[in-house]
Amino acid sequence: MATVPDPRVRRGIRHPWTALLTAAAAAVLAGAASITAIGEWVADAPQRALALLGFRPDPLTGLIRPPHATTIRLVLAAADGDALDRAIGDFLQERKAPAPGRKVIAVDGKTLRGSRTTKQRATSLIAAMTHDGQVLAQRQIDGKSNEIPAFAPLLEGLDLTGAVITADALHTQHDHASYLHERGAHYLAVVKKNHPGLHQKVRRLPWRDVRLDHYERARAHHREEIRRLKTATFAHLDYPHARQALQVVRWRRDLGTGRLTIERIYLVTSLPPGAATGSELAAWIRGHWLIENQLHHVRDRTFREDASKICTRHLPRVMAGLRNLAIGVHRQDGHTNIAAALRRTGRDHQRPLTALGLT
Repeated sequence: MATVPDPRVRRGIRHPWTALLTAAAAAVLAGAASITAIGEWVADAPQRALALLGFRPDPLTGLIRPPHATTIRLVLAAADGDALDRAIGDFLQERKAPAPGRKVIAVDGKTLRGSRTTKQRATSLIAAMTHDGQVLAQRQIDGKSNEIPAFAPLLEGLDLTGAVITADALHTQHDHASYLHERGAHYLAVVKKNHPGLHQKVRRLPWRDVRLDHYERARAHHREEIRRLKTATFAHLDYPHARQALQVVRWRRDLGTGRLTIERIYLVTSLPPGAATGSELAAWIRGHWLIENQLHHVRDRTFREDASKICTRHLPRVMAGLRNLAIGVHRQDGHTNIAAALRRTGRDHQRPLTALGLT
């Protein structure tokens, strides 16, 4: 938190900047979903916990007076969101060694619906998350733009050497492909009709004659699914550094109604033939949607993010970053049920401090 600049004027400062930010992070780690809840958690914290967070004792009484919830609100509203998200990403990467194998990163955006007012648009964010649930970076999208211009700035501070980047069809952009190639990364780009020429060329490849690279059958959520993957190598395609085309066919049968749906998805990748098996490619394609299930869905359902009416200055983005931190720490500690992890952590003021490495 020391890397996040303190915008306060020196006169009248009572509480250290890093202590206030760390206290907010610990409170969210314990399940606080609002500024009021953060203030209540800090107010109830024992003296030892406040000392570990970095608050200073009164020189006359020797007691530590916790900050008021209004102070915390003003501090979080003034915090630099970009610097805070960088600090959170660096902390999560340093806290746990990366998993062996190739790093796979999903990029996706989310709108904080509750931050919309009559005078301003809802805050929109774009995040980069590893497929094992670790948020590496987050960035706010310009209110008059969309996710596309924020793609490269989002990934700028990350080590992408050898990584595979997955994203939805919105980010199937020539500039993105060239940028990732320059950074030493590969891409798995979904091709849809927003690129009609590329889509037609990939769709018309002789897929019937291409051998099957991966087959998977599963039953879950009251439906039965069959997924098939084929890959085709080509020499010329109008997309930068593309080496292979992929076809994914999904059969889904609803076990209740018996209704059958068939979906065909086409992708291109810069990975050369043999760099990944069919099973790995299939896992990465499916794994991209973990950013929806393990991050955005958790923030909506567990932290009730879309219901939050926080809209002052940087507060929506800062609170989203603190939620990313809490989700990342709990997943690194082996918790698959984030709601249960928050309840457990919230029962003892010492537990979030231990998780943050303060004890």
